[in-house]
Amino acid sequence: MLRALATAVALAYFALGAAPTSADTDIAALMPLKADRVVVLKGERKLMLMRGDRVLRVYRIALGRYATGHKIKAGDNRTPEGEYVLDSRLKDSKFYRALHISYPNWYDRTQAEFFGVPPGGAIMIHGQPNDVPKDYVGHPKIDWTNGCIAVTNREMDEIWAMVADGTEIDIYP
Repeated sequence: MLRALATAVALAYFALGAAPTSADTDIAALMPLKADRVVVLKGERKLMLMRGDRVLRVYRIALGRYATGHKIKAGDNRTPEGEYVLDSRLKDSKFYRALHISYPNWYDRTQAEFFGVPPGGAIMIHGQPNDVPKDYVGHPKIDWTNGCIAVTNREMDEIWAMVADGTEIDIYP
């Protein structure tokens, strides 16, 4: 009964042309739909879960401290731009839960090699730091990560449930 209600609510959103946001009731865990792509718009500070051309969910995000521009080297506190894959997950991350992004790809390694610097790694979509209130880090109004994409823990639970390992992620400027 509850699953049918959640499905009806989701279908109503889509019929109206609106995508449910994280502020809506928590139907993500009950929805049968899974995202087949994640899109990040760095300039707008948005992460979208997509299925085909349909937007399933939209989240406000925080990025690396120096969010403008593509990540070039380890320690530059930038969030990469390009086409990647969510290739693994950490259930017990020091930032609640985390989905690993396949950075660096071939282009990133080649660029870093050209500049003679290490490309860095461990870029994730993750929740809030453990034992630190989100207000302390200024989430999501302040870009506070070292290059990762941060959401709230509740939002991370939704993303975790709706995104499988191997899902494509496109990160745009």
